[in-house]
Parts: sequence; structure tokens; C-alpha cells
Amino acid sequence: MHRIVIGLAIWSFLALQPSTLPAQDKIRDLVVKIHAVHHTPDVLRPWTKNSPQQVKGSGVVIDGKRILTNAHVVRYASQIYVQPNQSADRIPAKVAAVAPSMDLAVLALDDESFFDKREAIPFADDLPRVKDTINVYGYPTGGSELSVTQGIVSRIEYTEYYYQVSGLRIQVDAALNFGNSGGPAVSDGKLVGLVFSLIQNAQSIGYLIPVEEIELFLTDIADGKYDGKPQLYDFLQTVENDALRQKLGLPAGVNGVMVTEPYRQEANYPLKEWDVITQIDNTPIDSEGKVAVRYDLRLSALYLVQKLAKNGYVNATVFRNGELIPMRLPVQSRRDLVMPYLLNTSPRYFILGPLVFSQATQDYVERTTAQRPLPASQQNSPLVTRRYDKPRFDGEELIVVASPMFPHRITKGYDDPERFVLSEVNGQRVRSLQHLVQILRDDAELQVTLKFARASRRTHETMVFNRAELLESTAKIIEENGIRYPSSPDLRPVWEKTVTVMPKPLGGS
Repeated sequence: MHRIVIGLAIWSFLALQPSTLPAQDKIRDLVVKIHAVHHTPDVLRPWTKNSPQQVKGSGVVIDGKRILTNAHVVRYASQIYVQPNQSADRIPAKVAAVAPSMDLAVLALDDESFFDKREAIPFADDLPRVKDTINVYGYPTGGSELSVTQGIVSRIEYTEYYYQVSGLRIQVDAALNFGNSGGPAVSDGKLVGLVFSLIQNAQSIGYLIPVEEIELFLTDIADGKYDGKPQLYDFLQTVENDALRQKLGLPAGVNGVMVTEPYRQEANYPLKEWDVITQIDNTPIDSEGKVAVRYDLRLSALYLVQKLAKNGYVNATVFRNGELIPMRLPVQSRRDLVMPYLLNTSPRYFILGPLVFSQATQDYVERTTAQRPLPASQQNSPLVTRRYDKPRFDGEELIVVASPMFPHRITKGYDDPERFVLSEVNGQRVRSLQHLVQILRDDAELQVTLKFARASRRTHETMVFNRAELLESTAKIIEENGIRYPSSPDLRPVWEKTVTVMPKPLGGS
């Protein structure tokens, strides 16, 4: 019996020696808990923010004395603290760079002595393979200490992330919960991906941002700002159908993706409708629109764009009118939208009397339609019909009445134009929010006439206000409602610019 006890003791001692510790156990001190206080913007009351919200997540030490985590953990955070493993300390941190579309962020610490005894986590050299085992580290809901769960890689694909940006994604079957976000997934002691998403009400399905995407992000921010990934935004479809191939005149063995709508219509844009992109660089595209990137992995051909694009272009081969034509295709980092995403910014706004004008954004439309869908009578609103349109000219913005009208006597008899898009002020078509402010600032009329874009067979009624009463009511309204400024910071110098034009008297010169 004594021999058994002694034998177990020796085995336990040897098992705990550094040389025999599993590689992943050395990762523990590189994983941190992140505490953040979010102050997200309120798109319905753009002069203020939503109530503060406590958010917890995870992060990992990378080179350059930085912490890598998810954008959604720290975006719009007014306070960020990093808590080391097995420590009660909370080290103040700030966002050094963020990519909301790829859900990645890098933190810098106020006290860099934290890094003195910690090396950066090494990155894997390649994508994992399906059925590879991974260990996920983090601080999920349900406890305060570091959690380590094991799973396998079940799928790798190129798919959409956020804000119409695509990238590589790894699906794993490890048990993930809220709080795991930003935690590392490790294999053989190396980072293979960062946890960023899970499917609620589904058992053990989670997603990782692979190292390849992380390295693209880190390379991008090396100059101090995030520009975005190069992408093609043309509308494409596969060429599997026999009748379609016959129309295109595609010879046997020639495959690719067909352009159904070029991203731009200008004559000098290289791609045209019915073109078939057959190769990206020198890699052939199959009839399902995929390329072989490894003997065991096929991905969307668009994956190659982010790998091979240089100086705003990617080389390709296009089949057109029976010929294979080499082309340089222009790429860009984000889709141009007349209603953009806020990403990491706050909504822009201008308050004039009882009305709150704001630039229409995707965030605004998502929030308002989720809360209260537009009625059938407003289905022709530009908020619907132009939802994913490109700007028709440089600088075009849609201006929406973002909030219900403030109560005031000058609104007597008018319906509330909330969620209506402003089209004209005193006969001038409004091109942007700044242009609206300039019109209101410089117009010499004693009255202000507002017209709105048609949302159905009937448009919203025309509203007429006396200019002096609008200005007077603005001061009173912002005071009564505790609003600090009547406009966002970018518009204050525009409105406050000295104007010498005197208003014209009504009905005469």
C-alpha cells in the first residue's frame, strides 16, 4: 500500500513539472478578463446616449504590449479595465484600434508593467483542419474564474460578418457562453482564432475569427488607423445552369461567377453585366464560385481578393463575348451607402425648434423598424426604397426627422413628421445635413417652409414656420429638455458662422 502511495506522489510531482505541462496551460496568464462600461448612442434621441451598460468579455496578450479582443466588447466604452488571471487588480485600458465590421479591437494599458512577465501568444501558421481539437479560454457567464473548454473544428467558410463585410470564419463545437467573447482558441499552444459569436438556443455551436483575419487587421492598423479589407461589391451568381452557360457561350471546362450587376455603371468601370470572372490572379474558379485553397478546403472565390489585392486592385481573368480577357479589378474597403452604418461613431443631428433632424443611417432604420415597423402607407419612403442604394452624387445624405416633435405651440395643426425624410427647405433640395444647416443659416426668408419626400401616394404635409419663432423655440426647448447642445460637434461651427444677410420682409423687397 505504501508503495502505491509513494508511486502516485512521484507521478503527481513529475506531472506538475514545467517540461511536462500541456502547452495550453501556459496560455492561462496571457488571458485576461475585460470589464467595460458601454455608453451607446441613442439614434432616436441623437443628442444623448443610452443608459450605461456593464459588459464583460475576454482578451489575450499579443505582441507590441497589446490586448486583442472583440470590437463589441469595447466599442462605445467610456471605461475599460483589464483584470489579469488569478488577480483582483483592474488595470485601466483604452481602445488603440477597432474594426467593428470584423469584430476585432486592440487595447493599450495605462500600466504597461503588466507585460513585463508575459510574452505574447504565438500565432498558428495556417488555418486549422476540420476535426482538429482546440481549447477555448475565457471568462464566460456563470463564474468569475478562467474557464477552459475543449471542442473540435467543425467547419471553415468565407461568409458575411457585419456591415456587409465578409471574411473567414471557423465553426467549433466547444461550449461557449456570453463572456467568452474575445477569448483565444488555442491548438498546440498557438492561437488559431478568437471567439466572437455563438448561436443562442443551439447546443455547442460557436464561431472563431481565424488568425489569418487577425493578421490582416493588425497589418491594417500598423499606421494607426483601420482602413478596412479590400473587397469586390459587384453582384455575382454561379454559372452551373446549362441554359445560362449556353447563353454566355461558356466552353466546357471554363467556369467562374457571372456579373449580374456591376458595382458601378460608369463607362470606365471594367466589369459589365454578363461578364464571367473565371480566375482571381492565376487561381481558377469553379462553377459553384469556389476555389481550392488547400487539398481539404474550398472557399468562395471572393476570399482570394483580400489575400491578393494590392494598391486598390486585384488581377483577374474575365470571359466576355467568347474571349478570356485579363483585367485589373478595383476593390474597396466598404460598400458606399447613402444610409451608412455608424460603426464606431455617434449620430449627427441638428435641432431646430420642435424638430430633430439627423442623417439617416442603417442603425436608425434597424432600430426604428425593430421597435415599430413602418406602416404600409410609408412603404415608399426613401428609408425603404433607398435602404441599400449608393449615393447619387458625392456627399449625398438622407435627412430624417429622427424623434417625435417636441411639444410647442408653433406646431399647432401639424402632424408629427417623425421618420419622414426631408426633401426641400424654402424650395432648395437638401443634399446633406451640413447643407441643411447652411440653408437654414443663410436663407433670407422670414419663414421656413419644409417639404418631405413622398412615402406613399401622398406625401407628408408641408410645414411652414416663422423663422424668428423657430429660433426662439429652439433655445427654450433645449433648456426644458436638458439638451446640452442643439447640434452635433461637426455642425456647430457651420451654424455659428457669421452671416450678414438680412431677412426679406414678407411679400415684398
